[in-house]
Amino acid sequence: MIKKKSRIFIAGHNGLVGSSVLGLLKKKNYSNLIIENKRNLDLRNYHNVDKFFKKKKIEFLIICAARVGGIMANSKYPTEFLLENLQIQNNLLTCANKYNLKRTIFLGSSCIYPKYSKTPIKENNLLNGKLEKTNEAYALAKIAGIKLSQFIYSQYGKDIICLMPTNIYGTNDNFQEKTGHVIPGLITKFLKAKRNRKDVEVLGTGKPLREFLHVDDLSNAIYVSLKISKKKLKKIFDSELPLLNVGTGQNISIKNLANLISKIINFKGKILFNKQFPDGTYKKNLDSRLMRKLGWSPKIKLKEGLEKVISKRYQKVKRANR
Repeated sequence: MIKKKSRIFIAGHNGLVGSSVLGLLKKKNYSNLIIENKRNLDLRNYHNVDKFFKKKKIEFLIICAARVGGIMANSKYPTEFLLENLQIQNNLLTCANKYNLKRTIFLGSSCIYPKYSKTPIKENNLLNGKLEKTNEAYALAKIAGIKLSQFIYSQYGKDIICLMPTNIYGTNDNFQEKTGHVIPGLITKFLKAKRNRKDVEVLGTGKPLREFLHVDDLSNAIYVSLKISKKKLKKIFDSELPLLNVGTGQNISIKNLANLISKIINFKGKILFNKQFPDGTYKKNLDSRLMRKLGWSPKIKLKEGLEKVISKRYQKVKRANR
């Protein structure tokens, strides 16, 4: 179905996931990769997005664009997280339907599932309970995107696959302490504390268990989803919208994660846990058996992935401080 010269639009190509997908498809020799910077194309503006789709004659769409952040950012700016993500995905999915794209990949998040879901979480747990408050706005936006995809899929017969990745990390992440996710935030804290010979404060008790996936493994899942035949998808999903979890199946506590990052960085100070901050959901790992049925499996172990990310981040920080 997809060919090396197919016109593929990667929405959000500068972000953590989008940049990894772009790099992978280039390595695979796809020659018509369509990208555009935010300053030239505001994905929140439907008129501009519609003109862009019409002009570029897009055939395949990968929706990596989103407003994302950690617990602190989600808690502080829920209105922006809800509205901006709704605007972005509504515009892209509307145009995917209007211009009859051959396949659309919609990326969600594991936070779409109820706070007290039985783990490992299966795809049919969606909408079976209350969401975690600390990222409710982002989760609601992504749930709306899944439901819109489902309606377009069932009403108009358009080809859409929804992937729900677990917590993603990688080299092109947001390394801001206050707005980044847990891994890049911790890496920044430990590097700064080592440089300044200070202790590190970790927000929360450190007890929650999390599952982490290297962004390059997610990119491979997206690539598999782009190439998989409709016939194989139909065998697994019959008439339902293809909704697939993407995770490793492995958990680690925030405390053990902090200790692992500390060890890789060779940090000698103390790690202090501030219990005044919320932990979020206690345990959240995904059942990714459906994705594995498509022939995908993660390749990068957490320690290996962290070593790569920390090495590149350390070199970047070192250059910046010269």
